[in-house]
Amino acid sequence: MTKNNPKKNKIGSLIKSILAAGIGVQSDKNREEDFAGGNPLAFIIGGFIFTILFILSVAVVVGLVLSNA
Repeated sequence: MTKNNPKKNKIGSLIKSILAAGIGVQSDKNREEDFAGGNPLAFIIGGFIFTILFILSVAVVVGLVLSNA
């Protein structure tokens, strides 16, 4: 029998919430749980990192498409 690591579950939950919110599919239940027990700084930093990675990935895709045109 294995025990779940609460820190790992928290990080996984944080990443899941940030990705869901980033693409606009966050459920009301999850959003309420995030606001009730989440660390705001973690969500701000995670959202910032998600935004930077999203912008960079779009720039890479556009660069690849334009270089093959």
